Amino acid sequence: MTTTLLRTADELHARTRGGRRAVVMTMGALHEGHATLVRTARELAGPDGEVVVTVFVNPLQFGRGEDLDRYPRTLDADLKLAGQAGADVVFAPSVDEVYPGGEPQVRIDAGPMGERLEGSSRPGHFDGMLTVVAKLLHLTRPDAALFGQKDAQQLALIRRMTQDLNFGVDIVAVPTVREEDGLALSSRNRYLSAKDRRTALALSQALFAGRDRHAAQEALRARARQVPATHARAEALSAIGESRAAADAHAVAKAAPGNPAAVHAAARAVLDEAARLDPPLELDYLALVDPSDFTEITELEDDFTGEAVLAVAARVGTTRLIDNIPLTFGAAS
Repeated sequence: MTTTLLRTADELHARTRGGRRAVVMTMGALHEGHATLVRTARELAGPDGEVVVTVFVNPLQFGRGEDLDRYPRTLDADLKLAGQAGADVVFAPSVDEVYPGGEPQVRIDAGPMGERLEGSSRPGHFDGMLTVVAKLLHLTRPDAALFGQKDAQQLALIRRMTQDLNFGVDIVAVPTVREEDGLALSSRNRYLSAKDRRTALALSQALFAGRDRHAAQEALRARARQVPATHARAEALSAIGESRAAADAHAVAKAAPGNPAAVHAAARAVLDEAARLDPPLELDYLALVDPSDFTEITELEDDFTGEAVLAVAARVGTTRLIDNIPLTFGAAS
């Protein structure tokens, strides 16, 4: 489809709007993960709606020593990919268009959630991110905005901002898109050498190890609920060839409802192995957190039930990568 490139908010506001407008915010260097967001936005907006993709490398969310200057800028390719995925408009404003008075004196404060995990590693990052998201929401005036779950803490903060400050826009989460080997798609993946990439796979492999440990725990918990825990009934099960089921059920019935510590340990073991690779993986953090505010599950308590996010950040060579996976403890209870 024909995709229009616009540089100013006035040009965007002058367009005739029919149905819903859905916006996908990016910093450019688009890949299949972004394309998935655009396709989802297209479905959401419908044939009469409009999909707007913003391309803006926001200087406020890059800290000292980060990769603002070398961040890839590929507008022609971005325009092509966005159009193929179903975008009507690519809005690529200049820094002066977004910040006409220079760096804004009034900014969004990410609060305590913005100081955890990514915020601790990148001070001020989330203040800059929320400020530009707020600006772009005002400039594009969408009915819905779509964000990837790969940036889970960013997504949680945006949801909180729009709720707390009554933005009146639907925030839609889209699942993480991965390459065939499991690596989460990221614009920074292009910085990885072949050797770097082999090490970087440890991020997703660690999350999958934690997920598999979690799935095994939940299966045993479900079995414990299905198989009676009395000695007489366990013997009856044994008599019909279900001794393993009975044994597993009794073991789990005596255990805590959930074991986040085991999930964390399974993931950590993979990351520890990757620290001995060439090049080594330099772990920033591995944390199991509450997705509503990104507080860590206190001391990985054994009786935890509910939603959680297993999140990881690490550096391979000069490239810093993040990834996460959602988990639910006690899902079948």
